[in-house]
Amino acid sequence: MAARRRPAAGVGARDALAVLALALCAPGVGGGALEWYSATVSIEYVDPQSNLTVWSVTESGRFGDSSLREERQGLVGVPRAPADAEGCAPDTRFVAPGALGNAPWVALVARGGCTFKDKVLAAARRNASAVVVYNQERYGNATEPMSHAGTGSIVVIMISYPKGREISDLVQKGIPVKMRIEIGTRHMQEFISGQSVVFVAIAFITMMIISLAWLIFYYIQRFLYTGSQFGSQNHRKETKKVIGQLPLHTVKHGEKGIDVDAENCAVCIENFKVKDVIRILPCKHIFHRICIDPWLLDHRTCPMCKLDVIKALGYWGDPEDAQDLPIPEAAPGSVSVGNLSVTVQDEERSESNLPSSSSSEFGPHRPCLKEDAEEDTALLGAGRSDPQHGGSIC
Repeated sequence: MAARRRPAAGVGARDALAVLALALCAPGVGGGALEWYSATVSIEYVDPQSNLTVWSVTESGRFGDSSLREERQGLVGVPRAPADAEGCAPDTRFVAPGALGNAPWVALVARGGCTFKDKVLAAARRNASAVVVYNQERYGNATEPMSHAGTGSIVVIMISYPKGREISDLVQKGIPVKMRIEIGTRHMQEFISGQSVVFVAIAFITMMIISLAWLIFYYIQRFLYTGSQFGSQNHRKETKKVIGQLPLHTVKHGEKGIDVDAENCAVCIENFKVKDVIRILPCKHIFHRICIDPWLLDHRTCPMCKLDVIKALGYWGDPEDAQDLPIPEAAPGSVSVGNLSVTVQDEERSESNLPSSSSSEFGPHRPCLKEDAEEDTALLGAGRSDPQHGGSIC
């Protein structure tokens, strides 16, 4: 029986990793990088109580996505109506303490109430040179990206809620606050696009399906391989029992029919020697037992005539049927299997138990006994004794 080849472990895993690598390296599906700039915000005002100039600089701002990256400065203005601190109304009016005529000024509005674009356009209508949006209170000191496409050439930044409230309170008290906006640090923020996420998710699911299918296939093949090996071992075990039913014989000195100097075993190509144990096949060919038994386990046929020995013994069904197989009857002119001695000890025992006299022609019917024990070999004596040689007649 040809042995099945076990599937090589690790092949499916390599294929799955290759699929994932192709998914991640495929052109057009990778992520990107978000470039943004921080803004340095400096404010200057005169404290009315101490009459001292207060000046502070912090890199706490962030330029909007569509903003010009240029420096701006001017007095800070806030919406005149306290209820419109977000500056969402198109006709929002601003107040900038200390502003004179067409001097540049910076609009300060709160986040929320409308889009960033609406806020910027409302301030641009009042000729603001820059728009500063301060974040909501729940965000603390954080700033967020702002999308305000279509607002033209105007500088737009966002600052934190505490900083914005500080400046707004000063302006609402009528204190002129001068602000200067400068370009800060360039930042690169890696991100993955939505298309990339979907593609990688599909690739990952596909990889998992392929891996699962491969594992199922692998373990099915392994189960079948193990089962076949178990069945093969059982079959060889039962076949060995069948081969064990073939008769054995031990070569002795002066044995008729065997020329120990001329005849040899067809398997090992060595001459038969005295005390060699030989196996007699149903086709009456003889071989060394240690040579023919392994051969029959693998081939089941006689090396010389190709007779299927197992079938010749009646082994046609399942291996279990070989436990109680009938021994085939010997053909005329051959020695009966039942008359062969299995080992040297059995032969000596049979020779010592032979009767000293043969039965009378007219006496009661008894089994035939041979006078010459040396003729009790395979392929040597005839099934019935020859009267010319002094044997008994059956």
